[in-house]
Amino acid sequence: MLNEREIESCYLGQFIPVHYHHNMLMDQNRMHSFKSAIFHAVKPGAKVLELGGGTGVLSFFAAQSADKVYCVEFNPDMVREARKFLAMNQNGHKVEVIHADAFGYLPPEPVDIVICEMIHAGMLREKQVEVIESFKRRYLARFGGPLPLFLPEAVIMAVQPLQQEYDFEGFQAPIVQFQPSNAIYPGTVELAQPGVYSIMDFSQPVDALIAWEGRFLIEKAGRLNALRFLTKNVLSIIEEHGTTIDWLSHDMTLPLARPLDVQAGDLVQLSFAYRCGGSIPSLEASIRTGLVERHEEATGKEAVRGQPDAAVYA
Repeated sequence: MLNEREIESCYLGQFIPVHYHHNMLMDQNRMHSFKSAIFHAVKPGAKVLELGGGTGVLSFFAAQSADKVYCVEFNPDMVREARKFLAMNQNGHKVEVIHADAFGYLPPEPVDIVICEMIHAGMLREKQVEVIESFKRRYLARFGGPLPLFLPEAVIMAVQPLQQEYDFEGFQAPIVQFQPSNAIYPGTVELAQPGVYSIMDFSQPVDALIAWEGRFLIEKAGRLNALRFLTKNVLSIIEEHGTTIDWLSHDMTLPLARPLDVQAGDLVQLSFAYRCGGSIPSLEASIRTGLVERHEEATGKEAVRGQPDAAVYA
């Protein structure tokens, strides 16, 4: 039987398609944020490792200050592209592009910074957490401490109840949607403020299993039929200024199988569980929503009204 990693690779293909990497180059928000963070974090003379290098652009940024950059990529098509592009760019000779699996690779020497951008909304599908945690164990066994600095340094994830329009020129289709953050969409009504459900600090051990339960105070009447998942990547912390360099992944909006009609002032209970790097359906299958009914004050009790959105995550 295929495991979850193998099943997910069937959806993406054995490797993330080359044109996905080209689209990343054209994403100005992503490019500018990573360039700023890498320029801040990589000091002159540093040694840097990138896990999952793609086109080699992040290794290129690092090479402008670093003495040596190891760029690891498993897709042979991307290895060829990275080597070609780096040969065309300043300081590209500092980058050694290595055809290897990030799950098993260790550099020949200790490094100061590890760049790893295997990030999907909600830390799903791609294996960011699994790759970094596996690397930490191998690195400590080979070189001892301290661990290098990881970029991104942290990830903050939140969820928000929505009323989402699923009318496409008269065609009703509740679908998973990926949308740029901080954009306004006429078909989207925010029913409550987002709630943070996970903060990951990659300098510390990170648990790949997320299990969360929380409540939302509904601010607008409507039909709760979707959840928006927001992913904020803290690329670099600028301690001297007390600020961060961030990059927001595209928001992911998931339709709910059983919508809830809500009024302003209602309290909605939400729970879900999934494994980082797992499939989107594994998250969808775990979602439970319900309205919290407040009993008489004398009873001091509350009850949750509503059916689970789908089967409980196993």
